[in-house]
Amino acid sequence: MTKEIPSQNEAPKACNSNRAIPRPTRAEAEKAVETLLRWAGEDPSRHGLLETPARVVRAYEEWFEGYRLNAAEELSKTFEDITGFDDIVLVKDIEFVSHCEHHLAPIIGKAHVAYWPGEKVVGISKLARVVDVFGRRMVSQENMSRQIMESIDKNLQPKGVAVFIEADHQCMSTRGVHKPGSATVTTTFSGVFKNDAEVRERFLAMIGKK
Repeated sequence: MTKEIPSQNEAPKACNSNRAIPRPTRAEAEKAVETLLRWAGEDPSRHGLLETPARVVRAYEEWFEGYRLNAAEELSKTFEDITGFDDIVLVKDIEFVSHCEHHLAPIIGKAHVAYWPGEKVVGISKLARVVDVFGRRMVSQENMSRQIMESIDKNLQPKGVAVFIEADHQCMSTRGVHKPGSATVTTTFSGVFKNDAEVRERFLAMIGKK
């Protein structure tokens, strides 16, 4: 599927949320960056900053691509030729860069995502893509973990889903309490991963967390 990218002066379409949100134009977004530069004590007209507002807006398009993606679409193509597989499918060490919804500071980490297929088996790259769908947004790690699990649960209807995320929050390491090197871990489980301790322990051992 070809992804539609807004033109240089076109306002992007509203994100896939429960309500339509008016989106500013690119020019308005760049003007907002100029305002922040001035507030920080800079002169947006100096040579080194002339292209910064445009660069920041382009960076936002990449960092927050998740608002233009849809997990259901990513998980809609399944393999009908894979039958009889009855065990854990795991994609581990999925690197991601997200942004804290409270400070817009980067969250840099790895996700481990597993499911136990029922009737539907999906390409393994799609599990990594679902991490991007929710990671490339303004998030809390707790909600990101839950959203990944719920989207796989809803669209694939597996016997269970497991999500383990470990990340460094720059809002903690570069500001506030200034604790670099600290890691935040979140887990969420459904189905057999939640109800069967042996299956859950197998998953944790597979990702090296046991």
